[in-house]
Amino acid sequence: MTASSTTTTPTEFIRFAEELADASRALIRTRFRRNADVEMKPDNTPVTTTDLEVETLIRNMIADRYPMHGVIGEEHPASAASADHVWVIDPIDGTRSFIAGRPVFGTLIALTVDAVPVLGVVDIPITEERWVGAKGHATLLNGKVASTRECPTAAGAILLATSPEYLDGDAALPFGNVAEAARFTIYDAGTQAYGLVASGHADIMIAARYGIVDYLAAVPVIEGAGGVMRDWNGAPLTLHSGDRFVAVGDAALLPETLQLLGRAETKGLAHVERA
Repeated sequence: MTASSTTTTPTEFIRFAEELADASRALIRTRFRRNADVEMKPDNTPVTTTDLEVETLIRNMIADRYPMHGVIGEEHPASAASADHVWVIDPIDGTRSFIAGRPVFGTLIALTVDAVPVLGVVDIPITEERWVGAKGHATLLNGKVASTRECPTAAGAILLATSPEYLDGDAALPFGNVAEAARFTIYDAGTQAYGLVASGHADIMIAARYGIVDYLAAVPVIEGAGGVMRDWNGAPLTLHSGDRFVAVGDAALLPETLQLLGRAETKGLAHVERA
């Protein structure tokens, strides 16, 4: 019987995930605004030596503690990705912000059991904010319970979105429907956006062209705070999900948001503010 058949994530995993976040935060803070060495990956996205070193550090800690667990990371090849327990990590989510000295990037750490995310850490090293969510536990922000807020309609919602360059092509029209309906939209919200929804400061987050390393950690965080995360078709997010997701702080807002994402027409973007 695997842990996914229980209703609560073991506290030993939660403590260990925080140990991983402690170690990554300590290293990242020594490198912030220190003229990072930057290379471009084949997909034309940047990577720094700090990205690589932080992921190696986390992988080594996992291998030492749980050698039978798998790891999927942003910067190195996956290991034992078909294991029952798989850690999904992004050492620096928002590398461009890290390079530019913009402190909204973070470290994302998820644990999946039978492909389902049961534990997530969203750590913002520079602002020292850490959201921890786990199945069967309330989400915590720096040790205190975090809660989403009531917002049952898109008309009253603050929408956080990824960079506009990721919301182009066939994602543009569906996203535009939500942006048109929302109270206002903020782009390039950064890794912090997950925590802002979980803590009731914003109501919707939408992204496209994201990998699982970029969002699985947020699922237990947002859902443990009272929200919901799904793909654009309304399906739960797993190791096998695609590159689009929507997160809402109020579950009552999900049907309208999905309906807007499913519409074929748009009136264009409105009420847009750029972070």
